[in-house]
Amino acid sequence: MGLLRRSGFQWVIGAAVLAVVVTVGATLAGASAPGADWTSHPAAEANGWASVTYGNGLFVAVSQDGANRVMTSPDGINWTAHPAAEANNWLSVTYGNGRFVAVSQFGANRVMTSPDGINWTAHPAAEANLWESVTYGNGLFVAVSQNGANRVMTSPDGINWTAHSAAEVNNWLSVTYGNGRFVAVAVDGTNQVMTSPDGINWTAHAAAETETNEWVSVTYGNGQFVALAQNGANRVMTSPDGINWTAHLATELNGWISATYGNGLFVAVAVDGTNRVMTSPDGDTWTAHPAAEANLWTSVTYSNGLFVAVALDGTHRVMTSGSLTSPTTSTPSTTTAPPAAVQPVNATPAFTG
Repeated sequence: MGLLRRSGFQWVIGAAVLAVVVTVGATLAGASAPGADWTSHPAAEANGWASVTYGNGLFVAVSQDGANRVMTSPDGINWTAHPAAEANNWLSVTYGNGRFVAVSQFGANRVMTSPDGINWTAHPAAEANLWESVTYGNGLFVAVSQNGANRVMTSPDGINWTAHSAAEVNNWLSVTYGNGRFVAVAVDGTNQVMTSPDGINWTAHAAAETETNEWVSVTYGNGQFVALAQNGANRVMTSPDGINWTAHLATELNGWISATYGNGLFVAVAVDGTNRVMTSPDGDTWTAHPAAEANLWTSVTYSNGLFVAVALDGTHRVMTSGSLTSPTTSTPSTTTAPPAAVQPVNATPAFTG
């Protein structure tokens, strides 16, 4: 495939990637098998959508570019565009404590919050780092970054943030919460996993594989942490506690970027490959599925019987799988991941297919 990298904090997509967009066997969302059959939908704007989450009866996605860098949907199918608090490259969004919170790599204010997903307010981050991922758990928002003196920040409300040291000075790309513990993964470092009971004090742990793997996404479900890598022999690893990890084969050697859990199933999406979706009931054994279009799928979330994924490119930059049931205000048991692993700014490209 073409080149996928950051340049000046923006994604640059090689022409080879954009050359072909294939629509695969679309079925009605209400009739699709959750996680297996996918239907594409137009995004609110043709932006590089980086992250999607669910909360308070609404799917919310954020993007790194475009006139309006937020879009919302009550059903995952029909989307409405909204202005972000600032024109930053918003990379991750989560929901907790009655509030949506998004983080960015640059800008005067690298955090924004919203009570409804529509109206957003900007806030300063704890430090001017490249913030990659944010999650919520145990009454606390936690974000991680790929640079800076302190690569973790926490907030009880998403507004006021405090900086903390990471377990190691790694490029931390993704963070989630489960089983009473925050878990983050990195694309580099001696130990590419760190855990914390409180979001403040972190302990480093070895990943299941470290030779070539860049761990870019972690989620939690059904008593299991599942992490994804965009390269390496085994691009999945699982752990019941976030400390001891076991490597597993992905269905294809794709650039797996984001995973979520719902309806008894882990679902992962990729930026390349013949089949850009894979599912697993346990995180160990995976099954490949075609995506609705051959896009750079960057983030996936779940709620109310429906999986929703967003993409950086393509004719239709949203796809859904499953059937939406009655709305709920519960928070999904997942966190979203950033679009892809990156090296420090001005370094070599992070993803070459």
